[in-house]
Amino acid sequence: MSEPRSAAGVLAVDVGGSHVKVLVEGERTERRATSGPRMTAKQMVAAVQGLAAGWSWDRVSVGIPSPVHMGRVVSDPINLGKGWVAFDYSDAFGVPTKVVNDAAMQALGSYESGTMLFLGFGTGLGSALVTSGIVQPMELGHLPYRKATFEDYVGEAALARVGKKRWRKRVTDVVATLAAALEPDYIVLGGGNAAKLDELPTNSRLGDNDNAFIGGFRLWDPAAPARVL
Repeated sequence: MSEPRSAAGVLAVDVGGSHVKVLVEGERTERRATSGPRMTAKQMVAAVQGLAAGWSWDRVSVGIPSPVHMGRVVSDPINLGKGWVAFDYSDAFGVPTKVVNDAAMQALGSYESGTMLFLGFGTGLGSALVTSGIVQPMELGHLPYRKATFEDYVGEAALARVGKKRWRKRVTDVVATLAAALEPDYIVLGGGNAAKLDELPTNSRLGDNDNAFIGGFRLWDPAAPARVL
């Protein structure tokens, strides 16, 4: 790859099942490209390099919709292609790179204080719990729920299948169920489909998708209000 022109901060990369979005510290407008079920880790890096042309950075944060433990991708994302597990992200970007679960990155950017449950309504259902200054990525969307999983009931495919009215009722029930189990002080609803809710469930607030970028910047900030293990 061509080297960044100068050391200028963090490039945050938010990888989703539909789009890859990037923003560098100091800029205000994100750039995005289509992702999809065949995108590999190598293709993601190439897309990011193209999107970030003209920007300068010396560190990268990447949020991936897959389990990530201690900076290592555990399994390939369900909604993307192959090759994410053993991929060397720092080598590919040519600068120090931190990789975390995408919901954890957005949760870090959304967090203020106390115990917060983050739920991301996008292609699937992302989730993370923040408590005592620690962001704990979770895979709640894949837990059994009724006759399928939480994600099957409130993911993007379910929204398209049952329509907004029924999907909103499902979201309300899912949020209440998870809140009763985890007892957070408050809930942040993020992801692209959260904006489709006409009423917010009890004790919840709407997040901002830009919080994913804030989380990416906070990954490198020792003064951040929380950290991802």
